[in-house]
Amino acid sequence: MKPVTKKTRRDHSLAFKLAVVDEVEKGELTYKQAQDKYGIQGFSTVLVWLRKHGRLDWSK
Repeated sequence: MKPVTKKTRRDHSLAFKLAVVDEVEKGELTYKQAQDKYGIQGFSTVLVWLRKHGRLDWSK
């Protein structure tokens, strides 16, 4: 039986987060495609970055 490896949290730089947010907001990738392309773990990680660093209004 293979040992279970624990997923680790990566701390991404602000520049990386902004680049991913920019790609998603330009429509080049969906947030799910960005997660797959860059190996970002967590279901809502990119969504959190979009709300925090993006230019779109998420207040509603």
